[in-house]
Amino acid sequence: MTVVPPIRQHRHARIAARTMLVLACIAMATGCSTMRGWFSSNDDKADTEPAKLVDFQSSATPSRIWTASAGKGDGRTGVAQAPTIADGNVYAASVKGGVRAFDLQSGRSLWHHDSDLRLSGGPGAGDGLVVAGSLDGEVVALDAATGALRWTATVPNEVITRPAVGQGLVVVRSNDGRVTALDAASGERRWFWVQDLPPLTVRGNAPVTLAPGFAFIGTDEGSLLALALSDGRVAWEQPVGIADGRTELERMADVDGAPVVDGAVVIASSYKNSTVAFEGPSGRPLWAAESGGAGGVGVASDRLVVSDSAGRVWGIDKYVGTSYWQQPALVRRNLAPAAVHGDYAVVGDLEGYLHWMRLSDGEFAARTRASRSAIAGRPAVADGILVVQDVDGDLSAWRID
Repeated sequence: MTVVPPIRQHRHARIAARTMLVLACIAMATGCSTMRGWFSSNDDKADTEPAKLVDFQSSATPSRIWTASAGKGDGRTGVAQAPTIADGNVYAASVKGGVRAFDLQSGRSLWHHDSDLRLSGGPGAGDGLVVAGSLDGEVVALDAATGALRWTATVPNEVITRPAVGQGLVVVRSNDGRVTALDAASGERRWFWVQDLPPLTVRGNAPVTLAPGFAFIGTDEGSLLALALSDGRVAWEQPVGIADGRTELERMADVDGAPVVDGAVVIASSYKNSTVAFEGPSGRPLWAAESGGAGGVGVASDRLVVSDSAGRVWGIDKYVGTSYWQQPALVRRNLAPAAVHGDYAVVGDLEGYLHWMRLSDGEFAARTRASRSAIAGRPAVADGILVVQDVDGDLSAWRID
């Protein structure tokens, strides 16, 4: 079975050639075994099947400390639900089941806001609010302590990534390329910005990252831009991945992971296997690495970790962009975005495994099966605890020793 990222098409009035391209992509995503049998040999399958897991000598031990359910998960919607950790609590949403809060240390249920909305992409949290968007373009803001409804709002298209909350605003990215800033107290719209979308993109949106005075946006065209929080004007825009190639599929350069702010530096990674660091206030490029992925970066004290579109995991110097190591043993396993858990990089995969790799050299340190279902969203980490959500909506929390 060929594993490729979910894709989406924009601008419905497309000519037949473009329609054929999309049909070809769908055929790849569903792994058309009959056609593969016509045109390839058994030897070719080794280059298309997910890599088989290899044994290794474990040097660390993961321990599951609790499990919980967030409701019915995202299934095949491709929205990559992920939990959020804030102020010692875990917040999780589901397509059917509303929003739930759990104690990070014990997994104890704190509250449940039931909803008929098809909530997607995971909630954002901050300033006493928990905010989630839906596949129908509705936004719901809840009291972080009690789960009580504060307000609702509507944006023009589905929301498949977590909203950003802070500095008196809730900033929502919708799937039509629009970024909408809502007043955190009332939900009233303050401003919006619209992106012209490319014809073909990876299924997903980069969560907005807030910094003092700015909202950083990774675009479907492969760039990073800074919007002024005061009025939504573009302060600067810079390329992260160059959308080159002969076909629209080859030109996909999405930045679908949340930009990372590290001091005065902002870092973003592209589906075109590139990671770039910029000076946050000015947008001046600082360095570029020829490794990266649409899902964004995990951050350690002196390095970054990324999982690329092929399934390789990379360790990158945070200050100059040189590669410390790469781990190729997980290719074609449809990896979730990489996170940092203590001294380890960690990724989930299509079979529900979690893989820990040493930050020092990229060698495997531990592996466990967190779920029988795929892990598509980035694990959340705080206070030494990693929390992951599978596509069925089940949560598990882990320590590593």
